Amino acid sequence: MIRKRESDDKKQWFLYTANLRTKTIVIIVLSALVIISIFVSGYFIRDIPTSFVNANQMPSLQHIFGTDWMGRDMFQRTIAGLGLSIMVGFIASVISTIISIVLGLLSSFNKFADECVAGIIDLFGSIPHILLIILVSIMFGGGVIGVVMGVGLTHWTVKEIRTKEYIHLAENLGKSKVWIAVKHIFPLIISQIIVGVILMFPHAIMHEAAITFLGFGLPPHEPAIGVILAESMHYLSSGYWWLAFYPGMSLLIVVLLFDFIGENVEKLLNPETAQE
Repeated sequence: MIRKRESDDKKQWFLYTANLRTKTIVIIVLSALVIISIFVSGYFIRDIPTSFVNANQMPSLQHIFGTDWMGRDMFQRTIAGLGLSIMVGFIASVISTIISIVLGLLSSFNKFADECVAGIIDLFGSIPHILLIILVSIMFGGGVIGVVMGVGLTHWTVKEIRTKEYIHLAENLGKSKVWIAVKHIFPLIISQIIVGVILMFPHAIMHEAAITFLGFGLPPHEPAIGVILAESMHYLSSGYWWLAFYPGMSLLIVVLLFDFIGENVEKLLNPETAQE
């Protein structure tokens, strides 16, 4: 009787864990589909027609996000801007992750390399983050390339690729540190890399919108959320609240979706939390 009860308890625990993992995977997939849909839709939105007759119309069934001062549909502009932000965030996340991996591996080789990497981190950390992004963006000529490089080259400092403990555990194998890094460390930190890329999206997207809003990012002709929000500041005092509300809320939702996906992917990939 006791063994049967223990067996039933184990079966119930297995089903609970399996159901929890299934729900987590379903939520991740649905969130990813929403983001992919926004990106694909934004890519195909090119020229948004203008109509000064329909300028500054409130949200309606015809224009669910309203229209701007040129009569352009704000829903289309918002989707196009979010698509551009996702593209910038993806490229910047990949760049910052590559830099993090390289510096993380270098810092694990010896004490001198670790001190050099620590000095680089201190140097980047001594400059206000938003100012550093602006300076790097201007150095690369601004525009999409400038924003991508500005965000990508400054966000690796917020990522932590833990490699030291893996180096110490693998040194007893008698192999070179390069061999250890390639054969042992990289496979072990692959989950950190995947989660790091995903969690970097919110930072990249928000900073892209911030410097564009300040006038140091994407040019005014680009359908960027920062451009839309900057334009809306001229009309808020006239009561055109929808020009800022819907684009800002949409940006926040996309950022939260990326953050939500990253946290759940980490739960699935992390051995310590995968069985919870």
